[in-house]
Amino acid sequence: MRTIDKIYIDGQFVTPHGQELFDLFNPATEEKIGQVRLGDAVDAKAAVAAAKHAFPAYSRTSKAERIALLRRLHDAVAARSDALAAAMTQEYGAPQSFVNFSATHAANLFLDMAETIEAFEFTQTVGGAKVTLQPMGVVAAISPWNSNIGSICSKLATALAAGCTFVIKPSEMSAIQTQVLAEALHEAGVPPGVFNIVNGRGDVVGAELTSHPDVAKVTFTGSTAVGRSIMRAAADTMKRVTLELGGKGANIILPDADIDAAVSTVIGVGFLNSGQACIAGTRILAPRSRLPLILDRLKTAVAALKVGESTDPAVNVGPMVSQKQWDRVQNYIRVGIEEGAQVLIGGEGRPAGLDRGWFVQPTIFTGVNNTMRIAREEIFGPVLCVIPYDDEDEAIAIANDSPYGLQAYVESADPRHAHRVAEQLEFGRVVINGAPHAPLAPFGGFKQSGIGREYGRYGLEAHLEVRAILG
Repeated sequence: MRTIDKIYIDGQFVTPHGQELFDLFNPATEEKIGQVRLGDAVDAKAAVAAAKHAFPAYSRTSKAERIALLRRLHDAVAARSDALAAAMTQEYGAPQSFVNFSATHAANLFLDMAETIEAFEFTQTVGGAKVTLQPMGVVAAISPWNSNIGSICSKLATALAAGCTFVIKPSEMSAIQTQVLAEALHEAGVPPGVFNIVNGRGDVVGAELTSHPDVAKVTFTGSTAVGRSIMRAAADTMKRVTLELGGKGANIILPDADIDAAVSTVIGVGFLNSGQACIAGTRILAPRSRLPLILDRLKTAVAALKVGESTDPAVNVGPMVSQKQWDRVQNYIRVGIEEGAQVLIGGEGRPAGLDRGWFVQPTIFTGVNNTMRIAREEIFGPVLCVIPYDDEDEAIAIANDSPYGLQAYVESADPRHAHRVAEQLEFGRVVINGAPHAPLAPFGGFKQSGIGREYGRYGLEAHLEVRAILG
């Protein structure tokens, strides 16, 4: 049993003012594995005060000093990658492929941002004006449970590269991961107050951070509903916001695609992170002319997936993070059936042989049209739907007919054809034929999938204010 009773403020692990205890569970066994003591509004205020006090000195650091700090943070997090992976396995239960990527990715985010500012000019000349791009001030960040360590490191690396100071409210459901990461970050020797971590509820600590007058910017990853509330709270003091919100990604299988290769990619990105991913390709758009073959291949591929505890490296799909999330996914499977969709494979309940743990059967629906709830709402679990189309224009129209626009996918044997289709999609990112992650490329959404971009120079610029001096 793990007890986490400290938060991190002004360079020290301190006991929070908040008294509430929050239980932590292993989602694969449903067993209680620990407790975390949550901070409250008093703690959030103290963290903001520490960040505000540290800002003047830190904002004046040179590019070389920030690069050196980012590299130290990389080394410190990389040294704890095994502990981070173990914490993520126990507390979250993601498949090992995602766990191992996440632990390495979290450390590398600091190097990515060091590379970004090495080539970035913070002072520029435009006509007869001197233009400076300067840090905004205190950045408040809120990170999600499905990618806790990566989200913390991404937001922290960007803020520090820009010269901002930082307060984060991580998911309280990820407290063990957060603690391991906080210990690693502390070891890097960051000046006191430059970064601060307050465990707590969104409606308590998150609400204080998003309304606090000394916070200049809020960066949030999570649901669209919460993103709207953050925008409203931030408006009173004109805070800058970066919001990475929900998704309902389309994956268009073009008629010229190699079906076996396409289905392999479709399954990989559809069930990514056990389906608990905003970037998952959950709407499979299939040409009607090849639909029977595609459905046959999909059914075979899903039947071969292994569901279970992520301690088994052969597992492809792990548990949902909580009972609440399991119930949510089960409800959507029932909704799909009630709407008239047919279950190609999967369905309600746990997979055979798993009588405990918040496991969901990987499920694919057929007979789906784009007006159904299962095609329009983010389920956040291993549930995909197949939507047939007759021609390319219809496929593009269906893909774009969504309130979301985060990440889409195109499968084609002809890269030029795939690019022509990709350029017509209303999504912040489009991935062709399962292309690998591009760490410096911008990430963010169109429409209700968010505002602003993260990663690389686009994420950096979102933390900078522009000042022009003439004469």
